[in-house]
Amino acid sequence: MLGKQSFLKGAVILTLAGIISRFIGAVFRIGLAALIGDEGIGLYQMAYPIYSALLIISTAGVPIAVSKLVAENLAVKNYYGAVRVFKVAVTVLAVTGFIISVSLFLGAELIVPYITNDSRALVPILFISPAIFFVAIMSAFRGFFQGQQTMLPTAISQIIEQITRMSVAVYLALILLPRGLEYSAGGATFAAAAGAVAGLAFLMVYFLKKSPDLLQRSQSQRVKESLGFSRVLYSIAAISIPITVGNLVMPLISILDLSIVPQRLEAAGFLDTRATALYGQLTGMAGSLIQIPTIITIALAASLVPSISEALALKNQNIIRRNTNLVIRLTLILGLPAAVGLFILAEPIMVMLFNNAEAALPLRVKAFSVIFITLYQTTTAILQGMGKTILPVKHMLLGAFIKVILTWTLTAQPSINIQGAAFATVVGFAISSLLNIYNVWKLTRLRLNISQAIFMPMASVVGMGAIVYFGYIYMNQLFTAFVSPSLSNAAAAVASVAVGMVSYGIFLFITGSITREDLTLIPRLGPYLIRLANTLHILRG
Repeated sequence: MLGKQSFLKGAVILTLAGIISRFIGAVFRIGLAALIGDEGIGLYQMAYPIYSALLIISTAGVPIAVSKLVAENLAVKNYYGAVRVFKVAVTVLAVTGFIISVSLFLGAELIVPYITNDSRALVPILFISPAIFFVAIMSAFRGFFQGQQTMLPTAISQIIEQITRMSVAVYLALILLPRGLEYSAGGATFAAAAGAVAGLAFLMVYFLKKSPDLLQRSQSQRVKESLGFSRVLYSIAAISIPITVGNLVMPLISILDLSIVPQRLEAAGFLDTRATALYGQLTGMAGSLIQIPTIITIALAASLVPSISEALALKNQNIIRRNTNLVIRLTLILGLPAAVGLFILAEPIMVMLFNNAEAALPLRVKAFSVIFITLYQTTTAILQGMGKTILPVKHMLLGAFIKVILTWTLTAQPSINIQGAAFATVVGFAISSLLNIYNVWKLTRLRLNISQAIFMPMASVVGMGAIVYFGYIYMNQLFTAFVSPSLSNAAAAVASVAVGMVSYGIFLFITGSITREDLTLIPRLGPYLIRLANTLHILRG
């Protein structure tokens, strides 16, 4: 077996990989937006809802199921069962991934008219179809390693995948641009397949080097439970199918947005090209920034599922309750400042990254969805780890239903337009996450300190927000005397983010939102933070 990590250490590893990957992705998006503009980004984004939905169908929630089942088997030292789960998962994902990739390529021309009025979306969809096969197989390997509660292979493969993807995307978008905007966007989407091939190659090499010990234990295990292919497949399906349905909701909503948002914008009086550009602002610009704060909660969720599953297999309720309490507090501590920071600095950030001040309008509204998206992700992981995979699905379906109604109604209002779609996202995730929290409380009898978890971080965010707001204004005025307005804006925005992070950290200590006990749980960095906080006399508890 690989060395098992605490779920926080695993989350830190995945977070660092996520930050690196997102940074690479942000650089790529900025370059791509400069290369193909709002309209090209809109075409690029049109392929992704379909790709995401079919990818979820092809993987069918199997990675999470593999992670959970491997963790449960290893908790009771059933090495044979853990390996058997992995082998069945790889076989199933290879077959489903291949079938769906081919089906998308052959059926793309039939699909496009039903989801968008822009026929140019056909090329990006065709180009992205091969990626499904490789990503599906890669996800089985990641689930296997995560089930052993070691996140390093997943982390490294993510970085390799993203570097390859960015390099290939920029190259193909550039050389295909003379053939038309749709071919340039298509070249960028094809890079998803190239990145997946690179990531999968690394995972296969890592598996061959690091897994012989586990395979040997599996072969030498004296008592081997009869685990036929169909029986293991049933175990995987029982967990993965509800997860698949839940994971499908947002891509399906994105597909509906692709159809509804431009259409309702046209009903509000916008031309079709203008509607496509606004859709690009909502999804490709504001949407990409909204996903940045979720790097940490996605990492927490991936690391939490096998940890909760192992504790459940060992019937250790104390670990479940402790980890649940910690994760919800961390989610709020991270989500609140991200939402407020994006709201305050929406225009400076959009001008700095995309040279598009108008895109700040949907970002300001959508910023508050960060709080609820992050809460939904971590509470869903808790429920999945406890085997309650159907509950988050019900909650997301209800939230999605309300989101669709609000999107249809509000986006057609000329005075609201694209901001209506952003507001609908906030409301939909708010409903889903609050229902999740209620059920987590019922299942775990969670005793959350409301003051420490909510009110103290909110007080810290208010202080941070004031510093960021006035700090940006002051620094922008100061820098304008020395550099151009664009450079001044960028420097002031970056400096404001840095000052906001430092001030928020100090406020967290002052208000008691973070205690000495919390810091001891942070791998490697914790002792240094304790010493620093003691030196500054800001650590309480």
